[in-house]
Amino acid sequence: MPLRSHVLFDDRRDAGRKLAQALLELPPSPESVVLALPRGGVPVADEVAAALGLPLDILAVRKLGAPGQEELALGAIAIGGALAFNARVIRELCVSEESLRALAREEQAHLEEDERIYRNGLPPLDLTGRPVLLVDDGLATGATMRAAARAVRPRARDVVIAVPVAAPSTCRALLTEADRVIACAQPQPFEAVSRFYRNFDPTTSGEVVALLAQARLSRPGVPGFLASTHPRSLPA
Repeated sequence: MPLRSHVLFDDRRDAGRKLAQALLELPPSPESVVLALPRGGVPVADEVAAALGLPLDILAVRKLGAPGQEELALGAIAIGGALAFNARVIRELCVSEESLRALAREEQAHLEEDERIYRNGLPPLDLTGRPVLLVDDGLATGATMRAAARAVRPRARDVVIAVPVAAPSTCRALLTEADRVIACAQPQPFEAVSRFYRNFDPTTSGEVVALLAQARLSRPGVPGFLASTHPRSLPA
């Protein structure tokens, strides 16, 4: 069956390679760290980190779904507690501040469990004073990316958001959170990230664990690992 005209990427790997090419035109600092938003952002970020010779890590973020309408985002929370809210949706649904606090506490607990599973014993990379590339598979409302940027801003030297595809209005809005926002494509109308991928099957937790571990092992000479990591070469 022929591809629909709006399809831009075969899958997340293809999107990551195309994003890496765009970033190579404006090469990041060699001190940069690539941070993926799990789960879908990890295959994209893995291609970016490999192409740029940079270390890869994750930043766990969860959407705050509206009660009874979990797909409708009230906002998002990142590991460590950084929050971003969708004021319009909160106002329209008349969600109380107490309900928001309770939802954030619940999702923070889930985030900590996500972090434990994804890392599988690997410690985080040190971001202090370093440029950070925040990577996801696309941006629709941008709530999760906004929370991610707020989470790393206190430690990072600068923050660049990089995605294969994004809604133009979201890119403009995120300039208040990042030093730069890069998207390979900003189609209009946008509708949903999935419509620009031929294959948008969910990335599994197991894939996240494997990709993160392989990145640590296959690039032992790349700076940025905390002293408690002990990378070694992968077998041929």
